[in-house]
Amino acid sequence: MAPYIFMERNGIHIIDLHKTVAKVDEAAEALKQIAKSGKKILFVATKKQAKQVVAEKALSVNMPYVIERWPGGMLTNFPTIRKAVKKMATIDKLTNDGTYSNLSKREILQISRQRAKLDKTLGSIADLTRLPSALFIVDVMKENIAVREANRLGIPVFAIVDTNSDPSDIDFVIPANDDATKSVEIIIDACCAAIQEGLEERKAEKVDMEAAGETAAAKGKKRTAKARLDKSDEEAINAAKAAAFLKEDEEA
Repeated sequence: MAPYIFMERNGIHIIDLHKTVAKVDEAAEALKQIAKSGKKILFVATKKQAKQVVAEKALSVNMPYVIERWPGGMLTNFPTIRKAVKKMATIDKLTNDGTYSNLSKREILQISRQRAKLDKTLGSIADLTRLPSALFIVDVMKENIAVREANRLGIPVFAIVDTNSDPSDIDFVIPANDDATKSVEIIIDACCAAIQEGLEERKAEKVDMEAAGETAAAKGKKRTAKARLDKSDEEAINAAKAAAFLKEDEEA
């Protein structure tokens, strides 16, 4: 972290905020492009100071997040995680259609507890149907398993990295104090604003493409109608010529 440290005072390393701002801008632009392409970014923050902030911000841009214990193999064993999520959906379905109404109270309680446990761990990633295109991590030391899994699969990692951490495995380093809630909130807020901007641009492009498609279809219909008219005119002219030729034969 030496390149990002401004100075040391009383054994405390002070981060160069100019570099933090530059790195936040760089990360925000990259996140914007990922969101614009319609891909998912997984937010990871299991430490107490960042949990609530990350959950709120990730929800605001409709992105998956993990704020409880990181499930081992979440990325490297993704199909198994998906099975657990589907199991949760199956429990909901069977509960709603009355299938569980015939079970005993004890069995219903066991199923409810299982459902609550799954929801606590995996509820926030229920909509993640495939591997995320990027990870955004708060505290790389605490989330070292997530970083290793992402590196193994070649998934880019964005992270808030403190002075006591090693940034070598991080693709987009944001040097900042990961223990301060306010610090985390400001950075996450800037990144989520960029993600929202990317989503809005994607939506606008989609509307423009649909409008262009409708215009092209309308032009195609006009060309077809014109071709039909031209053919009708040609048939009428040919019929007139044929009638005149027959009349000349009769007179002769």
